Amino acid sequence: MSVFTLPQAAKEEVLLKELSALTEHHRENCEPYARILAASGYQPASSVAGLPWLPVRLFKNLELKSIPDDEVYKVLTSSGTTGAEVSKIYLDKAAAAEQTRKLGATVQSVLGPKRLPMILVDTKAMLKDRKSFSARGAGVLGMSNFGRNHVWALDNEGHVDVEALKGFLEQYGDEPFLIFGFTYLVWLHLYEVARDNGLDLSNGILIHSGGWKKLIDQAVSPEEFRARLSGVGLTKVHNYYGMIEQIGTIFLEGPTGGSLYCPDFADVVIRDPETWEEQPVGKPGLIEVISTLPTSYPGHVLLTEDQGVVHGVDDGDWPGKRFSVLGRLPRAEARGCSDTYREAA
Repeated sequence: MSVFTLPQAAKEEVLLKELSALTEHHRENCEPYARILAASGYQPASSVAGLPWLPVRLFKNLELKSIPDDEVYKVLTSSGTTGAEVSKIYLDKAAAAEQTRKLGATVQSVLGPKRLPMILVDTKAMLKDRKSFSARGAGVLGMSNFGRNHVWALDNEGHVDVEALKGFLEQYGDEPFLIFGFTYLVWLHLYEVARDNGLDLSNGILIHSGGWKKLIDQAVSPEEFRARLSGVGLTKVHNYYGMIEQIGTIFLEGPTGGSLYCPDFADVVIRDPETWEEQPVGKPGLIEVISTLPTSYPGHVLLTEDQGVVHGVDDGDWPGKRFSVLGRLPRAEARGCSDTYREAA
């Protein structure tokens, strides 16, 4: 069942009710959050854009959780650059299960209900600590649940395993298969390898995220990325935007490309970085991400350090807002993920 069904007005009605209840829940169960709300003069919101937000980097400085210590099931950490503080996200069993379910429903919108044979454009070596994952590890592990007969495109040293890819395609290449990886790794270790070795990826469905910065440094735009991938047969390509601080929530690129969409349980607000007012369609600003999934910590309304713009509402592949991420706020601390990837020597 698709999670891209609600027109914007209907979605906001549902979200306002659920998020207002979540705000109260976190206020009662997370003392630092309650103090922040009190200091900001919090009043119940009459609109989704009026809900109180936290700056995402607060999770690097404060321990924010709404569950007792003995209910912490998993701690996720952001992949900050070397020496940087990392965010810590605390999940109990219920929150971890729900984020997995919702992530599954989101990706099934483009994959269908069956688990597909899967290429992971990464190395297994990155999954060493099963209790505490980095953002990259959490992303890979989360997505791996939606595939079967997995093959890792990189060996433990981070070098491309061309024979493994050839073997996978010989066995599964005639039917739909799933490819997942961070954008830069897909470009360097799948596109270029497929091009140079004549690999046919035409039955693949690619889901990718993060790491555009290095591609922009190489003057590869999102449009060129899609165009080049189509040259090795890969035309079903879905970028997504998400972060460890709202694990399980991803904003997925629609089938025709060019825009990201908000699932029914999530939304974005674009804010003027000086007045904090909501920006109209077409005007860039800071991205605020909203999700009903963070129940074990107060991460349901977060102001990111990313810039974005809403292109339209209820006028695209799916209902609701469609938007693009324009890049990091200047001077914002560099995020991790695939941008911390150590290039193989």
